Amino acid sequence: MSNYIEKQIELKAPISKVWHALTDYKEFGEWFGVNLQNPFIEGKESEGVIADPACLKAARAANNEEMSEEDLLTLENEPIKFKIVVQKIEPEHYFSYTWHPYAIDISYDYSKEIPTLVEFKLKQIPGGTLLTVTESGFDKIPSDRKEAAFRMNDGGWTEQMKRIEQYVS
Repeated sequence: MSNYIEKQIELKAPISKVWHALTDYKEFGEWFGVNLQNPFIEGKESEGVIADPACLKAARAANNEEMSEEDLLTLENEPIKFKIVVQKIEPEHYFSYTWHPYAIDISYDYSKEIPTLVEFKLKQIPGGTLLTVTESGFDKIPSDRKEAAFRMNDGGWTEQMKRIEQYVS
């Protein structure tokens, strides 16, 4: 298993539009499927909840594996938190944050784990923008979570590339 995930997509949109979709917390939330409460500032947390129905369904299914009926009823109304820590912002070129990958188990304390690093790199190309997303640091994820976190985020980034393409088109 690799230590990182990398995805690239050529977007038919100017860098400025892609940049705003990535770094304006409200725009990011629209295409990423989260409701964020605060803007992206280097060194600061930005948090909210997962809002996309497909993501919520997958997260709840993963949580349902060994839950009682009473706990399942509670889970249906329990928001699933989303939190990142912004690392670096280099306008219209580079944006990065750390997070805990596949952090959907509402009963698990992820704060003791080392987060992965997510990097967005933008490059102007003829007709638009080349966007590269890299998530690294899976080697530091606990062994009992590592494979699932990698698999789910690999598929998740494939989907998110489609979503940002739709958003900026």
